[in-house]
Amino acid sequence: MKLPGQDAIARQADEHLVTHRVKLPRKLVEHPIRQVGKRLSLALVVLVATAFIVYADHDGYNDNSDGSLDLLDAFYYATVTLSTTGYGDITPVSDAARLTNIFVITPLRVMFLIILVGTTLEALTERTREEWRLNRWRSTLRDHTVVVGFGTKGRSAIQTVCATGLRKEQVVVVDPSGKAIEAATAHGYAGVVGDATRSDVLNRAEVFRAKQIIIATQRDDTAVLVTLTARQLNRGAKIVVAVREEENAPLLKQSGADAVITSASAAGRLLGLSVLSPAAGMVMEDLISQGSGLDLVERPVIKAEVGRSPREVDDLVVSVLRGHRVLGYDDPVVGGLELTDRLITIVRATTVTHVTPDARQLPRD
Repeated sequence: MKLPGQDAIARQADEHLVTHRVKLPRKLVEHPIRQVGKRLSLALVVLVATAFIVYADHDGYNDNSDGSLDLLDAFYYATVTLSTTGYGDITPVSDAARLTNIFVITPLRVMFLIILVGTTLEALTERTREEWRLNRWRSTLRDHTVVVGFGTKGRSAIQTVCATGLRKEQVVVVDPSGKAIEAATAHGYAGVVGDATRSDVLNRAEVFRAKQIIIATQRDDTAVLVTLTARQLNRGAKIVVAVREEENAPLLKQSGADAVITSASAAGRLLGLSVLSPAAGMVMEDLISQGSGLDLVERPVIKAEVGRSPREVDDLVVSVLRGHRVLGYDDPVVGGLELTDRLITIVRATTVTHVTPDARQLPRD
């Protein structure tokens, strides 16, 4: 008899069994049947070549049954020799035949065996190669981006940051769904299957070395727990979180998030703007779609711009970041630009447009 809650406990245990799995992107390989076919073809070529080599020197061999060696006997000898069966009924007796066996037949035997057992050896060494890849991946992973959740929000966030120059090798996806991680690895991202609220799962994603963390979970309460765990493991990373309800935004900031995006409210505001002005809605959609049309880019002030007003800069300046403040382009406090300022500008998207990483974090208020 099962006690109440045993099924739920069993399900949780099963879920915990799939944690700690790191999956790296795989290179495209041929279909297994095609690989086996190629290896069998190579083995057949080696067999035929060996048979003709033996037949070419058939006078140097002795057949215990009739003393002579024909083409069929040559194929028979090649088969039993390459497979290391070696019945001994056909043997090399001349010096030339024996030298041929030493320098030609033996290497062909080794090649034949390698070809036939290649698939088995590959299966046996797959685990070792995977462990080597994981260890190498961990040793080289620095200042990467961890994305928690590979749903619509997570995929869009990855596409945006990759459009600004981030390499796919610098993205690690964490999701409890194995299918989601398979989709992530198919796109070229590394993935970790597991619950991101657990610190051991985030450690598998090397979150303590990450430069930025994007949290795009399906539930707001999960987002809070992930944010708390991530901030505890990495005090310096920039954490950006997406939530459904706007009332949960202050809680996320208190939990350690640097920026909180209310997905439902943002979509609603864009809908309202599109109703009032479809053209304005199209412009906003273009601005938030990185890599095409117009892009919002944050960059430092260059020496030639120091002392100028934001209106005198060649680019279209939207805001000025000075210290911990975000000032409008027309704010009289801005005055002349300073070398330590950063500008948020609107530029025409090109293939070389990159967002300069922010070296300072805004206050979490």
